[in-house]
Amino acid sequence: MRCGIVLLCVLLLSACAKTERSGRATADTLSERQRDSVLGASKVPGAPGIKGALRAQDSAAARNARLDSIRN
Repeated sequence: MRCGIVLLCVLLLSACAKTERSGRATADTLSERQRDSVLGASKVPGAPGIKGALRAQDSAAARNARLDSIRN
């Protein structure tokens, strides 16, 4: 059940990501992850979900790194 929720959060986060940034200033200084981190730390509705999705992304990246180190 928890795995399904984490997967849903990751999918929702990736679905909301934009590939084009039309209409934005070209001098954006924050990366997408930094912007998501700022949103996750705020008190807006849905912020805990963003924080959880970032945590899931970090966990998956760490797991993949461990698996890659075993294979090599």
